[in-house]
Amino acid sequence: MTKAAEPRGAAKPLFSYRKHWAHRFGVAPFLPMSRAEMEALGWDGCDIILVTGDAYIDHPSFGMAIIGRLLEAQGFRVGIIAQPDWRDASAFRALGKPNLFFGVTSGNMDSMVNRYTSDRRLRHNDSYTPGGEGGKRPDRAVIVYAQRCREAFPEAPILLGGIEASLRRIAHYDYWSDKVRRSILFDAKADLLLYGNAERALVEVAHRIAKRGMAQDFSDVRGLALAREATPEGWSEASAEDIDGADEGRIRKDEQGENIVIRLPSFEQVASDAESYARASRVLHRESNPGNARALTQRHGTRDIWLTAPPIPLTMAEMDGVYDLPFARAPHPAYAQAKIPAWEMIRHSVTIMRGCFGGCSFCSITEHEGRIIQSRSEGSILKEIETIRDKTEGFTGIISDIGGPTANMYRLGCKDRETEALCRRPSCVFPDICKNLDTNHESLIQLYRKARALPGVKKVMVASGVRYDLAVKSPAYVRELVEHHVGGYLKIAPEHTESGPLSKMMKPGIGSYDRFKRLFDAAAQAAKKQYFLIPYFIAAHPGTSDEDMMNLALWLKKNGYRADQVQTYLPSPMALSTAMYHSGFNPLKPVRRGASEKVDAVKGLRQRRLHKAFLRYHDPENWPVLREALKAMGRADLIGPGKHHLVPGWQPAGTGKAGEGRRIGQTGARPQAREFRTNGLRSRGS
Repeated sequence: MTKAAEPRGAAKPLFSYRKHWAHRFGVAPFLPMSRAEMEALGWDGCDIILVTGDAYIDHPSFGMAIIGRLLEAQGFRVGIIAQPDWRDASAFRALGKPNLFFGVTSGNMDSMVNRYTSDRRLRHNDSYTPGGEGGKRPDRAVIVYAQRCREAFPEAPILLGGIEASLRRIAHYDYWSDKVRRSILFDAKADLLLYGNAERALVEVAHRIAKRGMAQDFSDVRGLALAREATPEGWSEASAEDIDGADEGRIRKDEQGENIVIRLPSFEQVASDAESYARASRVLHRESNPGNARALTQRHGTRDIWLTAPPIPLTMAEMDGVYDLPFARAPHPAYAQAKIPAWEMIRHSVTIMRGCFGGCSFCSITEHEGRIIQSRSEGSILKEIETIRDKTEGFTGIISDIGGPTANMYRLGCKDRETEALCRRPSCVFPDICKNLDTNHESLIQLYRKARALPGVKKVMVASGVRYDLAVKSPAYVRELVEHHVGGYLKIAPEHTESGPLSKMMKPGIGSYDRFKRLFDAAAQAAKKQYFLIPYFIAAHPGTSDEDMMNLALWLKKNGYRADQVQTYLPSPMALSTAMYHSGFNPLKPVRRGASEKVDAVKGLRQRRLHKAFLRYHDPENWPVLREALKAMGRADLIGPGKHHLVPGWQPAGTGKAGEGRRIGQTGARPQAREFRTNGLRSRGS
């Protein structure tokens, strides 16, 4: 009988393993990227080689640095191959054959989001590359890198990880090819896939491989995807079709002591049947709580992809241990003085937590990092700020951000551990804030005060997105934020004003934004400061009608907002809203044959551009298409010179039809950092 994954709370402490023998070599100033560096360290080889699509920056905001330093702390010799030339295998032989395995990732961003806009246009810049130069990583980088690793050393095991692999762990809709693709584990022909923040699984797997090689069963390790021929003895299967039906009670707790695995619709089914795709998406998201999640399996031809239960979140002590590792906190010296935009953006920022219990359907942060917040201790955070002050070049006394996936979920969570372990809600704050959620911001307020009181620290900024529906539960937090941590404006993301799209996004109604704005404005007035809110919105999300976008545009005009940077919805792999976009069904509700709730998706380029144009109603280049649309909608009354009109009836010389395609398609693509964070395809840390 195969051993089941351990229940939540039974995880082996991350730093309790006996170190690998190579720990005697000590700590490297930077993990080596060349043979010369290896020789200088006295190494004759690497135990593990990490291949990444990012430039190597030895800082805890970059996943490969965290993973590399953590494996080093376990006693392994770790080398880095960063942004290799993928056109042949020679670059993948630079450090020789790894004694244990290759670890492959696209980097902090999904490679397709990194390279293409939401209109599938090629980007010409890359924030994770020296000089911001584009084209330094391939499309579908994880697959390509894994193939080159296999060519370089056919016998070396290959493990996949990071955001790109994590969000493609089962059969998934791929926006760029407009089809359902297989699990990336099969396409990459890799040995294992580690999903989510993978520290716990990676440490366990690395030590096991060091002792017994790859010829062993890893299915008791949480957070893994692996290939199997069939369900092993000792396991009983439950169909995904039962999950929302009468059999849910039967399979929730197996009275015979057998292990339960839920069989998702096969790749062939989800590729050909939209309702099966929506059902698989719903079940995957319901089985995401480490406290009660069951194993999942999905047939791909003659083999299964097998997902073990999600990883157990790190404790505060473990989070401190990870972020206290001996990072050089700088780009590798090989880049000399080249500017790396992502590094310039985060070099003076501090990550204080991971995870997000918001569960926004368009965002993949929860799917990758989980909805249980993992926070660092005050002491660890303050120590890092002092390190930035004392050792980071160019520090002027300003911490550019203190946050994480969100600004204000630090140390928040369910009031009751047992309740948390049983919960299957995809969000703790939608449709309303759960009564069991602790929304007390006092720990965060105290952290802010201690951080800005440190000698040499002039100001501590909050640049991470504030979850405003939580913030209104703590007026004291809003006052603290406005008085001390805002620099002229604060960016928040209501995403829309209309109930149709908001219900599909799992975002609060615009009333929550209004309440937050009143608190924000009152705090700014009391502090005698002129601060402004900058709201972000998404165009063309599933469930959004032309009328919804028109009403949003009217709201923007009424409130005096002129958005310079807007975003058209991008369906990211595995997100719930992507299931809506592809299937036309709503996985937030039970998916049952013939009784599933339908969702209209905005797919045509013309309509997507129209929705984007509504967000930029003030741009004369958009007026012709908006006038045409308003007439077709029977709302010609909104065309005219008055304040109650949306667009005028006249057109400035040199604008309009001639530039329509260029400007509507290109104007206002959000900065890359905003776009990949909104879509959940960036991982802060590992």
